[in-house]
Amino acid sequence: MTNETQFTNNMVKYLQVIFFASVILYVGKALFIPLFFGLLIAMILYPVCKWLEQKRFPKSIAITICLLIVTLLFAGIATLLIWQISMFRQDLPGLIKKLQAAGQEAGQWIAESFGLTTANWAQQSMGYIGSMAKTVVNNMLDTVFMLFLVPIYTALFLYHRRVFVQFLRWIAGERHRPKLDLMLPKVIATYFNYIKGMVLVYIIVGVLNSIGLLALGIEHAVLFGMLCAIMTIIPYVGIVVSALLPISIAWLSTNSIWYPVGVIAVFAVVQYLEANVIFPKVVGVQLNVSTWAMLVAVIAGGILWGVSGMVLFIPFVALLKIGTDYVEEWKPLNTLIGRSE
Repeated sequence: MTNETQFTNNMVKYLQVIFFASVILYVGKALFIPLFFGLLIAMILYPVCKWLEQKRFPKSIAITICLLIVTLLFAGIATLLIWQISMFRQDLPGLIKKLQAAGQEAGQWIAESFGLTTANWAQQSMGYIGSMAKTVVNNMLDTVFMLFLVPIYTALFLYHRRVFVQFLRWIAGERHRPKLDLMLPKVIATYFNYIKGMVLVYIIVGVLNSIGLLALGIEHAVLFGMLCAIMTIIPYVGIVVSALLPISIAWLSTNSIWYPVGVIAVFAVVQYLEANVIFPKVVGVQLNVSTWAMLVAVIAGGILWGVSGMVLFIPFVALLKIGTDYVEEWKPLNTLIGRSE
């Protein structure tokens, strides 16, 4: 067999694996999304859980304490957002009136530009809003179901972690078992330090966003600043989507184009600092994944699993990068997704 034929056969084999894996991930996303969220959270909590067990805590008690820590963290964030949203609701009626007036002007412009009557335009808009509302309700139900399953999967991964490690060692075989024993601690340590650093990055970015919006006199600056910081968990897309709300509010509440421009400038400056100063200093290059690979992961995750995929596929690529560091046959893939010097 010539080298060219072998290369062609290998490419066909890899494409088949990618195709069937994509089909399985897409069809089984109701199972895989909460399962992998639980796995990643378990990896983050493992060092804490192990430390508690070394302090003579029973395994079940240590896992419960870890889950309580995560629950309290999310409860604190939710409390902050709910408090800010309750303050935002006081100004909501006035903003709705301005939005309705702007909507009427936009509707009149669309009717005149495209030859639609106001009634037809309104009917089409209501149909679109109704379908969007139905989609939002369905997504909320899916989210509630996922939030119920994720802690269960997390607890099970932590409690039966030795069983899962033994399974991986059996799959790896005698040849790759020593490499697996070296790789697993590195995966846990790298991902734990990465998440710990990212939490600090989100806090710093949220504070800087809030300070910038407060300097502009934008109402509910803390809500919008922290919301935009949290949404940066979705790379490239999150900041754009989350910035639309404060930009719109600034325009509706001031009737001036300069305030929205100022909001955009604040977010642009903070994002520049986050990408070039805060993130490298706080987190560094622990994941060691190229920007190209991250962008491909975000797009592929969005296609397969929506927003959840955008969040999950970044650590997937990072874990794959660590795996390729130890497997000689995967060196081409390591070169492709790794960060060049």
